[in-house]
Amino acid sequence: MSETPLGFVLFEVARLYRARTERAFEQAGLGITSGEARTLVYVNQHPGLRQTALAEKMNVEPMTLVASLDRLEAHDLVRREPDPSDRRAKLVNLTPSAAPLMARITAVAAEARAETLQGLSDDQVAAFRATLEHLRANLVRCARAPEDA
Repeated sequence: MSETPLGFVLFEVARLYRARTERAFEQAGLGITSGEARTLVYVNQHPGLRQTALAEKMNVEPMTLVASLDRLEAHDLVRREPDPSDRRAKLVNLTPSAAPLMARITAVAAEARAETLQGLSDDQVAAFRATLEHLRANLVRCARAPEDA
């Protein structure tokens, strides 16, 4: 019996976790997707960041982020303003009306995360996080490395 390739397991776990989070947000009546919630969390962690820098931090395509920001802005959750040093660039911030939603996102996500990590010790979770961070750093470095000709 052969072992399931690691990449398959990573993809499946990521897909299942995202589906679990989406379901939790839907059941809580948040009215946003997990991708939009992720965007809000990043904007909250990095207020006033340029859209392009935010997309890079999130490891998403700028156009993907723009679509998410458009929806969030329509719900008065984020505000994009011209960068005073380059009016072509936009700075992204949360609006005051986002604060209650951020608290709900945090609570709902924590519940889904706790369910997912059930049965793991704090040490196992820390080791798992460190491993994922290491894998992400490797993949980001590989994505930025010049291709061999």
